[in-house]
This record gives sequence, C-alpha cells and structure tokens, in this order.
Amino acid sequence: MPPRPARRPRANHESRPAASRRLPATSRRRGTAAGAIAAGHPLTARVGADVLAAGGNAFDACVAAAFASWVVESPLAGPGGGGFLLARPADGRGDALYDFFVTVPGAERRWTPRPMAELAVDFADGGTSQPFRVGASSCAVPGTAAGLEAVHRRYATRPWRSLLEPAVRLARDGFELTPAQGYLHAILDPILRREPEGRRVYSAGDGAALTGERLRLPDLADTLERLADEGAAALSCGELAGRIARHIREQGGALTAADLASYRVVRRRPVRARFRDTEYVSNPPPSSGGLLIAYGLRLLDELGSAPRAGSVEAISALAEVMGEQARARERSFARDLYRGGLPRRLLADDAVGAAVARIGSGGVAAREARTAGGTTHVSVVDRDGNAASLSASLGSGSGVVVPGTGIHLNNMLGEYDLAPGAWLRVGERLTSMMAPSIVVHDGRPALVVGSAGSARLRGAIMQVVVNVVDHGLDAAHAVAAPRVHLDGSQLHCEGGHERASLAEVAAGGFEVVRWRGRNLFFGGAAVVEVTPEGTLRAAGDPRRGGHGIVVDG
Repeated sequence: MPPRPARRPRANHESRPAASRRLPATSRRRGTAAGAIAAGHPLTARVGADVLAAGGNAFDACVAAAFASWVVESPLAGPGGGGFLLARPADGRGDALYDFFVTVPGAERRWTPRPMAELAVDFADGGTSQPFRVGASSCAVPGTAAGLEAVHRRYATRPWRSLLEPAVRLARDGFELTPAQGYLHAILDPILRREPEGRRVYSAGDGAALTGERLRLPDLADTLERLADEGAAALSCGELAGRIARHIREQGGALTAADLASYRVVRRRPVRARFRDTEYVSNPPPSSGGLLIAYGLRLLDELGSAPRAGSVEAISALAEVMGEQARARERSFARDLYRGGLPRRLLADDAVGAAVARIGSGGVAAREARTAGGTTHVSVVDRDGNAASLSASLGSGSGVVVPGTGIHLNNMLGEYDLAPGAWLRVGERLTSMMAPSIVVHDGRPALVVGSAGSARLRGAIMQVVVNVVDHGLDAAHAVAAPRVHLDGSQLHCEGGHERASLAEVAAGGFEVVRWRGRNLFFGGAAVVEVTPEGTLRAAGDPRRGGHGIVVDG
C-alpha cells in the first residue's frame, strides 16, 4: 500500500479526542507500530504518542507534542521563543526546513532599550558557572506559534484545535515536576522568578517549585485556548499581541507590536553531507549548528571509524574534530552565515582535506560561550515513514513573563553564543546552534535526532550519530553513552569514561576536565531510530529526563 499523503483537514477547528492506547516504550517493527516519538519530557512524548495511536501522522504528533512542551517544559520552550522543524514527508515532496527562529526587534525606534541585566548560574557538577543576560532588552521577536501553524497547514491531518487540547488540559490541571525538571527549575530559579510575575507563576509556597511538587499554569492555558480559537494570529496581532508589546516597552525593551505583526516563517533547503553510507540532513545557514555538525561528520568520515565507542581513538578524533568546528565557526560566524555559498565552501573536498591535515597539529580551538541553553527537541516517525525533527528554545529565558498570559519571553538578544552584531537589520533572523536533523539511509529515514545544550548540542548530536552509524549502538545506548565537549584547550569528559582512556587522552596534550556523572551540560538528545529491518526505537536523554515511546499499531 503506498504511503498516505498528508492533507489539511477541511474543518480546521473541529475537536476530536485522541484514542487511549497502550504505549510500549522500547522497539517494535514499523509494520506493527503506529510510529515512535522521543522528547525531552515523558508527558511531551505521551501527548505525541496519543496522537500517533489515534491515527495522526508524524507532523500531527510533533505539533501536539510541541504545544505540550510549552507547558511541562516551560523553562525551555513556549510561545515566547523560536525554533526550527525539519520535515521529511514520505510522499516524496522533499525535505524542507521550517525556520521560525527569532528576529531582531525595533520596528519603531522611538526609545533606547535599557541595558540587559547580568546573572550567573552554577551547575551542580563540573565546577561550571554560566553567564546570562536577561530582561526585556534581551527579548527578540518570537515565532514558534507561527512556525507550528505553518507546518500544520502544510502536512497535518488532524484539526488544529485537537492538537492544542492536551496542552490546555496539562496547563489547567497541572503536572508533577520530575527530578530532571526540578533540577532545571532550581538552577534557572534566578531567571524564572526574577520579576513579580515570574515569582507568581513559578513559586510553590515561598520558594521555587521543586521536584515532586505540582505546577499549574492557568494563564498559559488561557493563552493556548486563544491560540486554538484564533490560530497563531493571536500572538501577532490583536489584544494579546498588544499586551506583550506594551509590557516589553514598559520594561525597557525594543520589541513592538509592529515587530510581532511583521514576523514571517521561512521555508529553507536543508544542508546535507555524506557520512559513511548515510546522508546527514539538517538546519542550514543562517544557523550554524547543522552546518558545523555536517562539517564535523565529513571530517570524521575522512578520518575513518574508531574501533569502539569511548576508546582513546574515538575520544581523540572527536576532540580534534570539535576543535576544527570551533575554528570554522570563528572564521565564518556572523556575516558569512548570511551569504550564499558557505555550505559549499565549508563542505567541499579541498576544505575537508585541509582540515584533516591540520588535525593533530596541536592547534587550540576557539573558546566558546558556555550557556545552559533553554532548548527542547522532539523527534517523530510514523507508520508511513513521515519524519519530523523539531528543536525550539527560549534561549536561557529572559525572566520576563507577560502578566496574565503565562508567556515567558526569550533572551536571544542576550545569548553570548549568538552575539548579534550591529550589522544585523531590524527583522533579520538571528543565527542559532539548534540543529534538528535526519540521517537518511537508502532513501529512508534511519535516525531522527536533535538536542538541547547551546554550543554543546552539536557535539551531542554528532556523537549520537557516530554511536549509531559507526559503533552500531541502538538508540538508547547511543543517547546514554558518555560524551565529550571541547572548550578551548579543555576537554570536558562526562562521567562513565574509562579512567585509563582519559589518562591517555590527557597525555596526548588535552587538558581533561572530568565530570562525576551525567549532566545536562552535555545536551539533551531525543532520538527515533529506524533499523534496516524496519524496527522502530525511541530514546529520550536521561540527562534531561527525556522519554521515548514506540506506539502500537
């Protein structure tokens, strides 16, 4: 039976409840499964799985899961942020990257924005302190709702309202904070509860909401219901958009109602690179993450595969390639990302050959900013072979929650690793590290993957791809395997590596920083794998409390 083409429903706002099905979570043959989903929170994954179980396609499930993440992962994603969705429809319409990342505000330059506030937050492991710039002046123009609507219009089969209803229920009824979410709320507490509205929304008693406590977001539920009724236009024009713009102006930011009204989603051609016998497909410029991962995989392809994951050879190769990625980013960051031809120049055989020749020469990578990266990811494959890979983010969050809406605005203008220059024009996209990705084998999706983690997310994605393609690990083991991240001359190594291997890597010239265990510093991947035999597997990252579900057919 040929793949069923996705179509837009005639009655866009018709309500249809999802069916209740048993949802096993490991692996299952695609012929006997409705699909698979992996996400950054069990409830995010469960909402998408319910949509698959009820007959929805991968794009229906991804959109519904994204709305759910606004609730249960609200420090990471929401209507006040931006993101990207890589779509690979099974009907042969071709891959497309939907860019709904944030843009530069200031359509009405009638006042000077106030300086951004500066904060520092400590991780509980690794001795790492991370800087944040927050406040209304850090808020760029959000686009997530517009992006989800554009994807729904193009590919979805389920009514828009039905995909919002689970998120509304979660926000209205509340949910219990998992240990991973409790940890995240604790480290981001100086941002989440920086202002009175944030303290009202994110407090439990007199302090921060902690693990095991129930969090209800009734104002966000009202906003979601308005989106269900009015579509994404609710956030770009009308009363709700006016409230957002007025609050930002009162707080000294540059975001205006005109900025919200003029926002547009952009459909782009993905970047591609070969890796072994697969093709890596990801987010193109002006974002840098997908291009740099593609570059890293091309370098690893030339270097050859290491004998096993976690070996000295594997760690050293990853570290050297990460150094080349950082140098390439330093050379081409900013203006070059917005010019045509950069992917062709960076991924060309001569450029890759020159980089491989430099590897091992002792060069020191550029130091990159280390921020927590308020990002989440959803990966989905359905029974027909449609694949959706979505990454969305609030940056680290601005600490600005618009009163009565539950909308927490992004802080992308304050993100150190984005660092927009004065040459950026009002309305222009910021670059991003986010890299929703799909690995294709024999013309079919073999791996749908993405990650949180700011500058570390590209390393997380690259290492998951290598673990599956090179080392033959299944999705769960590929995600759980200990990771490395190169920052300047320091090679951060997650707990779980063999002591002898790290000692040998250190003897080779790297300044090894040993972490005690797994930590969200190293990203938060979400992966759906389709084996050559057609078995579906799904894995969420234990570093972020992620979850994977394979859905009965």
